[in-house]
Amino acid sequence: QVQFVESGGGLVHPGGSLRLSCLASGSIFSILNMGWYRQAPGKQRELVAAITHFGNTNYPDSVKGRFTISRDNAKNTAYLQINALKPEDTAVYYCNTNPSSERYWGQGTQVTVSS
Repeated sequence: QVQFVESGGGLVHPGGSLRLSCLASGSIFSILNMGWYRQAPGKQRELVAAITHFGNTNYPDSVKGRFTISRDNAKNTAYLQINALKPEDTAVYYCNTNPSSERYWGQGTQVTVSS
């Protein structure tokens, strides 16, 4: 069993940056393919970054160049660096396996981009 706890969100101005963290419990993190997801008000949850257990990354075109996913297996932690934040990035951000599993959704961390 594994649990994920997200942190690092906050209120930022457009153009700002944030680094989100996802701390995993248990001992299997290093073999998991991970993803960062977000859900904006009134919208479906979407995958915004993915990283394999080997460290290969993938992004949708909508965030490519601004989002960077990484992982530190020694710390059981995945990260999401978000640069050049836009108001449309406002959402609750979650980490989960990729593909996601219903049993692993956590509370997420709120990112609000506003001037």
